[in-house]
Amino acid sequence: MAATKKIVLLSLLCFIAFFSLGQESPTTRKEHYNLKKTVAISGYDPVSYFSNKPTKGQASIAHNYKGVKYLFHSEKNKKLFINNPGKYEPTYGGWCASAMSSDSPHKVGINPQTYKIVNNKLYLFYNKLGINTLNSWNKGDETEKIKSANKNWKAIISK
Repeated sequence: MAATKKIVLLSLLCFIAFFSLGQESPTTRKEHYNLKKTVAISGYDPVSYFSNKPTKGQASIAHNYKGVKYLFHSEKNKKLFINNPGKYEPTYGGWCASAMSSDSPHKVGINPQTYKIVNNKLYLFYNKLGINTLNSWNKGDETEKIKSANKNWKAIISK
């Protein structure tokens, strides 16, 4: 009987460790995501990017996903997000993808209207003071930049 309890407990611990591996906690997300007054993407509706019409969301149509608050333009968009948040959440916590892919990665703010959809993922970019990082992003090997940014983002959120 004691051996059975140990096996069950060990199995449960392994399941918890496996399930949480690579998962971002709400606390980690609040600490590392690009949030303005607790809201992601400066209040833009993440689903609206996928129809090439970035639109501000409404405070009355909000959804908190793992500690990050998103605003939506419509109830339909909110439902689409709830059904598939991994598709619609911006990469790298909503920080500039180009800065995240650099040799010295860092969190750089974005212009919510400067973006690109790559392989069904939303990438946001800095565009201010005559500097548009989407332009430089488009000039290089996008696949390598994404690999680098993915690695750098994992290192940032695991701190």
